[in-house]
Amino acid sequence: MSDATVERLVLEDRHGRVARDLRVSLTDRCNLRCVYCMPEDGLAWLPEPDSLGDDEVVRLLRIAVERLGIEEVRFTGGEPLLRRSLERIIAAAASLRTSGGSAPELSLTTNGLGLDKRAAGLRAAGLDRVNISLDAVEPARYAAISRRDRLGDVLAGIEAAIREGLSPVKINTVVMRGVNEDQVVPLVRFALSGGYQLRFIEQMPLGPRHTWKRADLVSADEIRALLATVFDLRPVGRDTAAAPAALWQVDGDGLPGGSVGLIASVSEPFCSSCDRTRVTSDGKVRTCLFARTETDLLGPMRAGARDDEIAAIWAGAMWDKPAGHGIGSDGFEPPERTMSAIGG
Repeated sequence: MSDATVERLVLEDRHGRVARDLRVSLTDRCNLRCVYCMPEDGLAWLPEPDSLGDDEVVRLLRIAVERLGIEEVRFTGGEPLLRRSLERIIAAAASLRTSGGSAPELSLTTNGLGLDKRAAGLRAAGLDRVNISLDAVEPARYAAISRRDRLGDVLAGIEAAIREGLSPVKINTVVMRGVNEDQVVPLVRFALSGGYQLRFIEQMPLGPRHTWKRADLVSADEIRALLATVFDLRPVGRDTAAAPAALWQVDGDGLPGGSVGLIASVSEPFCSSCDRTRVTSDGKVRTCLFARTETDLLGPMRAGARDDEIAAIWAGAMWDKPAGHGIGSDGFEPPERTMSAIGG
């Protein structure tokens, strides 16, 4: 079959799940050194020739949307704002059409540094919304966690995202025992006051090797208990069946009400409804954030593979997606790559 005839496949696995949500890492580099993500002195970055070029990223996006049924694309890193061509890539993605005839939903996960200078251009290119990482609202605490004194820049980025209509603006917070539990309530106050959607995330074993311990986990139950000391909570459910965040309506403390999400990947896994597929910045398909195997797309592309061949490789990889990540099992081993090298 020639590429002139588009064969549509779906990214279905043997457990009946279909991937509609694509996470694309645009770089493994980052300008922060968050304690749960990488060592203080950073990591060895991928050589540029080993990474996806702009045209290669765009080609994979086209295959994913036009041939494999992808409806949502999230650009991640490392820090995707470090990709100078980000606006070009987003514009190319916005020009694609899903099987339903609409553009894919486009979002960005970012630490917010420099977003104030690029939010308008990103919006003009076709970006729909952003998720911004923020683990503390107290400057010294933020600096200790990120190992950079940049809280003011993050807040400027959040304000710019709101101003340019990159909404809903979602705030991502990783809660760590003995590090920022006391920031949980201040972060909710900050989010409710600004109209942001806050998401608390359980710390996952994706940082520097041998630094994660299950006993140190601040679970979703514990976070709920912290919130209940100040706010009235009511369960809302999830935005969609595949959404990772369980939502709670939060009221009280003299603030506008709003929703807060809890992403309990460890204590309350949602693997059975997962609808994601991932591509790393060096062109590897990962069927799960915690996968220990990958399937190469970059090599076949550079060797001359046609679009239908790339689609078939991708679909084959997804068919073998495991039923769950297995964090709670005795034999669980975290992936070799850290979060910054995988893509959030």
